[in-house]
Amino acid sequence: MTDAPDTGQRMITVGRLHGAFGVRGELKLESFTDPAHAIGRYQPWQLRDARGNTRSCDGAQVRVGGKGLIATIPGIEDRDAADALHGTDVLVPRSAMPAPAPGEYYWVDLEGLRVVNVEGVAFGTVSHLFSTGANDVLVVQGERERMIPFLTPDYVTSVDFDAGLVTVDWDADF
Repeated sequence: MTDAPDTGQRMITVGRLHGAFGVRGELKLESFTDPAHAIGRYQPWQLRDARGNTRSCDGAQVRVGGKGLIATIPGIEDRDAADALHGTDVLVPRSAMPAPAPGEYYWVDLEGLRVVNVEGVAFGTVSHLFSTGANDVLVVQGERERMIPFLTPDYVTSVDFDAGLVTVDWDADF
């Protein structure tokens, strides 16, 4: 592993390391990809600790264990080194991800887009999204924060990346 260069690319958090698995430097890995084991396909990884320090990692291997995913990272040889990575986020460049299917979006691609309702009232910009289990929620920051269910076509009527615009069917007073 080496210090991560600043490539200027947008990075996507795809997982998190949760400490040692055994004594040989393997790590418990939580994946945010779908399917979960696909995280191993996206390389190189950039590891970011809680203080924001990053380092590059190429050649990580992932396998399915009895209770989840197990990662092997070059240079991590023992339990102490693995435990030192507890809570470390795994990021990859956006360019390493496959193109989404029509009508599907990576949340990171929506962040920063302007949001207006069908009447043309500007709400602000997409801050982030989160999942409730039932549906995803678009968080819009403007004169106030709005949380809009990301349900197409009910509430999100269009996403136009060329215009940098998300149009929603949402009352300006709500």
